[in-house]
Amino acid sequence: MNEKLNLTMLTDFYELTMANGYFASGMAEDTAYFDLFFRKIPDGGGFAIMAGIEQVLEYLDNLSFSERDIEFLRSKGIFSEEFLKYLWDFKFECDLWGVPEGTPIFPGEPLITVKGPVIQAQFLETMLLLLINHQSLIATKANRIVRAAKGRGVMEFGTRRAHGASAAVYGARAAFIGGCIGTACAISERDYGIHALGTMAHSWVQMHDSEYEAFKRYAEIYPDNCVLLVDTYNVLKSGVPNAIKVFKEMKPGRTGIRIDSGDITYLTKNARKMLDDSGLADCSIIVSNSLDEYIIREVLLEGACINSFGVGERLITSRSEPVFGGVYKLAALEKNGKMIPKMKFSENIEKITDPGFKSLYRLYDNATNKAIADVITLDDEAPPSGDNYEIFDQHISWKRKRVSDFYARNLRVQLFDKGRRVYQSPGIDEIRAYCLKQVGTLWEEMLRFEYPQTYYVDLSKDLWKMKQELIKEHTR
Repeated sequence: MNEKLNLTMLTDFYELTMANGYFASGMAEDTAYFDLFFRKIPDGGGFAIMAGIEQVLEYLDNLSFSERDIEFLRSKGIFSEEFLKYLWDFKFECDLWGVPEGTPIFPGEPLITVKGPVIQAQFLETMLLLLINHQSLIATKANRIVRAAKGRGVMEFGTRRAHGASAAVYGARAAFIGGCIGTACAISERDYGIHALGTMAHSWVQMHDSEYEAFKRYAEIYPDNCVLLVDTYNVLKSGVPNAIKVFKEMKPGRTGIRIDSGDITYLTKNARKMLDDSGLADCSIIVSNSLDEYIIREVLLEGACINSFGVGERLITSRSEPVFGGVYKLAALEKNGKMIPKMKFSENIEKITDPGFKSLYRLYDNATNKAIADVITLDDEAPPSGDNYEIFDQHISWKRKRVSDFYARNLRVQLFDKGRRVYQSPGIDEIRAYCLKQVGTLWEEMLRFEYPQTYYVDLSKDLWKMKQELIKEHTR
């Protein structure tokens, strides 16, 4: 195995101390169920986008402890030799279920469930959260920005502002899943097939004796696709006029200008008129520079003339809310063939977890194919069905919503069976298309940036009863 691909030791140290503790206590092989879920949608949005599953698969495919890992742990002086031998002989044996990438997701839903020996299932916590939290955050932000663009292309331009190399690469991947048409990150095309895009920096223009000479030289080198950066000096006085002159002289196959500063609405309106008056109605206008969904929405409402956007730092870092609050909690144990549900209790209602081994269904209206609600059930329950299905609220005892004339879809697929991968991640284009289709099943009211309609995510009657019984038992 390639040592560079082995991220086994990218973990919180307490995962190792707990693993050693389970081993020393004779609990290592006890079967445990853990759920990965999140509590709050970033930016007050109506939904988030699932991403990161492919990297979870890659991580688990390469999960093993190297000689260097073992020597490091031995040097700590707190781990037994028997435990270190267990790690040296480590073989992944867990079952995993997960929600496919590109799926709209909601708080409290079991996005990934891990079943297996507790020593293994517990250990996965750090990396699963790292991978799912980061990519789901960026995919969610990208989808908001893409929706704000109203059909105009959005390019991810954030490589240089990302929080490290992997954040740049995986962030570009997540942004594409969320709906971006390409990325400035070249390695992302090499490794993931995401179209790499880019033209020139201001330094290209400054390196030449004149702006016109810089544009002409670029058009000579790239006659099929010539996009010129026109704001190095003055957009309307020199940049656009010099671009027009070069386009008319050189006649490139595809033309465009990019504006990276200034009043976007004012500049694009005037640039569009200048281009059209010169017979260059097909010339595209691309804008960049610290954009997000709110700025994009505003400039379009003001009548800005823009064909596509390059969005950098506010996308790749999700600057407005840079944390996706995914957590990983114990949901059940198996002892002597019997399932024992487990819950985390808290004075904060939102931190009380759902017990047991669960499934997740999405209900769709038969007439419109729009999503009605999600229902979390116990795994051995039948899928929701019937003409008058009652959905239970998570925190109150009376029924809250009745649905009829619907069909149910299990949102989760099995990823691993006793340590053997049984799921092949789709290609990135397929994931992106799936995301677009699934977002299209949500009602328009849920797509608002401010005060979106609340989407129902509720518990089946049996799961709700189990949860209430555990609460009563805990509070006696």
